[in-house]
Amino acid sequence: MKQYCFALDLQDDPEMIKEYIEHHKNVWPEVLESISTSGVTEMKIFHAGNRLFMIMETSNDFDSDAKLKADQDSTRVQEWEMLMDVYQKRLPFAKSGQKWVPLENIFSLSDSLESSIT
Repeated sequence: MKQYCFALDLQDDPEMIKEYIEHHKNVWPEVLESISTSGVTEMKIFHAGNRLFMIMETSNDFDSDAKLKADQDSTRVQEWEMLMDVYQKRLPFAKSGQKWVPLENIFSLSDSLESSIT
């Protein structure tokens, strides 16, 4: 299993944030299928204020380029992405065209405990 973590902001508007959350209570079946057939085994999105944090777990053979291509080829996934884009706000340090910014793991309890034992 691989794990990826990402961050993204929402527009700083309580009504828009509420709408975004409501959309995620009823994600379109085509979007769910796209996620689950790509090798993503679990995806969770958390929010605080207008900040989002996503944890994505995948199979070891997950191919992010293949996922991106499949999403680009899916009209329905693109419709979902355009709808979500209304609510989303890029982080100030995001690269051009980048929505979700990957986070760097800077601490692991298990790694720290293992290194303190040796």
